[in-house]
Amino acid sequence: MKERMPALFIGHGSPMNAIEANRFSRTWSRLGKEFKKPEAILVVSAHWYTHRIRISDTTYPKMIYDMYGFPEALYNVPYPAKGSPETARLVKDLVQDGIQIDNSWGIDHGAWSVLCHMYPDADIPVLQLSVDASADANSQYMTGKKLAPLRDLGVMILGSGNVVHNLAKLRWDQEDGFPWALEFDQYIRDKIRADDHEAVIHYKNAGDCAKNAFTTPEHFYPLLPVLGAASSEDQLTIFNEECLMGSLSMTSYLFDTSILSV
Repeated sequence: MKERMPALFIGHGSPMNAIEANRFSRTWSRLGKEFKKPEAILVVSAHWYTHRIRISDTTYPKMIYDMYGFPEALYNVPYPAKGSPETARLVKDLVQDGIQIDNSWGIDHGAWSVLCHMYPDADIPVLQLSVDASADANSQYMTGKKLAPLRDLGVMILGSGNVVHNLAKLRWDQEDGFPWALEFDQYIRDKIRADDHEAVIHYKNAGDCAKNAFTTPEHFYPLLPVLGAASSEDQLTIFNEECLMGSLSMTSYLFDTSILSV
């Protein structure tokens, strides 16, 4: 058996983090140096939101610049990682339940904006699994349960989104989070610390703060397969614990065999 790879959820925030050296991107860089090098990285990105669950199995995934109105430099970021057809076959066998092969997408900024700091050489195969818009929160979690064996096969599972992501309420001049954003972020953090995954799945029980945390769940849902893939043997590390611009949480979660100093 190979060394178990981490499962982690990263609050990726603004695409600008890809080209900025800031406290978030510096943490991502440190993470990449702490881990044993995975054989492949399976990314569940908020930005591939589909009807039914889909997996890419191409050897050469294309870059997806799925953002608008940013500086030209951001659209010139390369991340020429290869894909992993072998890992895609494993994912398909593990998930089953109507999963579809789909290479119409590629590596989007939910993946490359983080990975360009974690693994700047782009020398690890990357493939994406979509967020199934037709599935409920429990189904997202159970998908992670099915994917958990990948961690013992050299595959890192990376969810990329944001626990709080409400762009309609964003305020560029707000340095921290609105009270409801901080409350929801704290609710999720407390439940994960308590290993109460059911309470995270049933996030609406957080009350009124949950109604404002996001209007659609695509940025929250990538957290759930990561929780599903976590093991009782894992240590929990929480990092980048911060809310920005009123309605965006960067709080991130790592499940690994040891606690890292990030």
